[in-house]
Amino acid sequence: MDFIRLDPSDNVVTATRSLEFGTVIKNDVKTTMLIPSGHKIATCAIPKGAEIRKYAQLIGYAAQDISPGEHVHTQNVDFRNTNADYEFSTDLRPLQPVPEAQQDSFLGFQRENGAVGTRNYIAIITSVNCSATAARMIANAFTPDVLAEFPNVDGVVAFVHGTGCGMAGNGEGFEALQRVMWGYARHPNHAGVLMVGLGCEMNQIDWLLEAYGLKQGPLFQTMNIQSVAGLRRTVELGIEKVRAMLPLANAISRRPCPVSKLKVALQCGGSDAWSGITANPALGYACDLLAAQGGTGVLAETPEIYGAEHLLTRRAIDPTTGQKLIGLIRWWEDYTARNQGSMDNNPSPGNKKGGLTTILEKSLGAASKGGTSPLMGVYKYAEQVTASGFTFMDSPGYDPASVTGQIAGGCNLVCFTTGRGSAFGSKPAPTIKIATNSEMAARMHEDMDIDAGEMMGGGKTLEEKGQEIYDLFLSVASGTHSKSEAQGLGDFEFVPWQIGAVM
Repeated sequence: MDFIRLDPSDNVVTATRSLEFGTVIKNDVKTTMLIPSGHKIATCAIPKGAEIRKYAQLIGYAAQDISPGEHVHTQNVDFRNTNADYEFSTDLRPLQPVPEAQQDSFLGFQRENGAVGTRNYIAIITSVNCSATAARMIANAFTPDVLAEFPNVDGVVAFVHGTGCGMAGNGEGFEALQRVMWGYARHPNHAGVLMVGLGCEMNQIDWLLEAYGLKQGPLFQTMNIQSVAGLRRTVELGIEKVRAMLPLANAISRRPCPVSKLKVALQCGGSDAWSGITANPALGYACDLLAAQGGTGVLAETPEIYGAEHLLTRRAIDPTTGQKLIGLIRWWEDYTARNQGSMDNNPSPGNKKGGLTTILEKSLGAASKGGTSPLMGVYKYAEQVTASGFTFMDSPGYDPASVTGQIAGGCNLVCFTTGRGSAFGSKPAPTIKIATNSEMAARMHEDMDIDAGEMMGGGKTLEEKGQEIYDLFLSVASGTHSKSEAQGLGDFEFVPWQIGAVM
């Protein structure tokens, strides 16, 4: 087939391959120009100002009269802010929980607080950029040769960032950073934690310990460069502290754990027109399977559900949950406006080359990563996710910052769909990557774990591909390396979201 129509009410179709001038689309409708693969074609006349519809939803407005067979893209489509009449809890599809005797399991690391890790790292977490070099020097001392004695330890990782000072000591930015630090300090994929600060920074380690009730012990230590007496001594003492943690961390081994202990970050990046047709719906199906087992899927990237939020409020478990989501949308409209931006800042140039025209179109595809089950909770950036099932976390659309928040919220796996070909990876939660199209999956086969393009040309159904993704959840959670993990990605993708003024 040369094109695909996603709903009978749509007035555009999507080219499944590059179409030459004169290709027949519908009865007497023919393409009036070359149409790139993944791009949209008008199936009827669309007058200036009229709605352009895909997925049976609004994706933009005709900036000029558009003729049947014409290429529909950035040159003739306008964006407008959403103005939806929201419904709450009107599209609740009850889950069918899997009976306990039939529930799946994976091999994980059981922690004392009941959480379960999919990996067993020792983390070095910095409070401020000024301690970043010290943290990296400590982590670099633990080479593969050193760690060979400790086969149950996945590695020693430095989580460093570019903030922590020159910021207000209260408000959204400070609170978000503190939530990130707490989330990583108590992440189930960490067996041990060493926090390293400078000493005079705004983001004081002692404040974090007091605010969250964190207690020091053999597997949780803190230190400040100024108190220890300089960089060299800090690095030496840090190495001693981590070396003492290694035997304790290595004593923890994998054992069968219920799938209800999995929290999966649902992500997309480098999207294309196929994201909302193949990989994202398949991941959504896997999310529904996970939720039926009592597990949790966490969707994020608030600017990238813009224009699809009305579909999620209909699935909110109650009106209060739906209203929390709308509150985030309004915050983002204000945030972009006061910073002289636009909610249509996304799609990126790569997204547009792949056929996505407006953020409304991109969001409709992105939201499908959340499947069809009820929306059980809405959370602040890096807030601990406590609900089971499908949930949402506020975050920017910038992938590293978004995933950092999801991991801080407790996600012990990340699943990332991509059409253009993202090279993203993460620690301590490993990233599974899903290609939206087979051409890119073959070209970047060393990076892609699953080819969802088989849903278009390989005869695979949504259900089959969703089950394949879910099965990979369990395999990677049990210790199988994802492709991004095998290539060593994740050491530089820790990026806390900076909100507010840098002073």
